[in-house]
Amino acid sequence: MTPAESTFAVAEASWRKSSYSSNEGGECVEVATVAGQAVFVRDSKDTSRPHLSIAPAGWADFVRYAAGS
Repeated sequence: MTPAESTFAVAEASWRKSSYSSNEGGECVEVATVAGQAVFVRDSKDTSRPHLSIAPAGWADFVRYAAGS
């Protein structure tokens, strides 16, 4: 995905965050996926800051590790 494609994809992305997330000042992130091409991660409190772009396989590895599997 080129930088221009990534910028467009982020603008059009449907972001989601954990149901455990609140507006109490926690340290939460939002996640969006783009048709199997990338997973975007951003700060849920300041969505104007830069986002991370992660390959789907790398995201799957991270989730497995975080879940302790």
